[in-house]
Amino acid sequence: MRLSDDKISHMTHIILKGLLDKKAISTIAEDGHIRHEIRRVISNELKLARNIDETVRRKLQSYSKKMYEGSSEWEVLYQKFFEEETSKKGRG
Repeated sequence: MRLSDDKISHMTHIILKGLLDKKAISTIAEDGHIRHEIRRVISNELKLARNIDETVRRKLQSYSKKMYEGSSEWEVLYQKFFEEETSKKGRG
């Protein structure tokens, strides 16, 4: 998934506000620093998801049987392999 910098920035504000409103965190750092860390985590997770997606697509393309993206077979295998790769990366 591709998110613009503006969308990620907006998300960081919403996440920080939600955490502070629910008193889920208490902060000693400035809000800008906390938002920067939230942005870093979001960006890293999106990058990991893109890498997993690329790995899964390469695996599906390597099959001798041609499968077409969007077909039920492709979708089932994509989901299965995506979950496997996610688990390998410690995210599942």
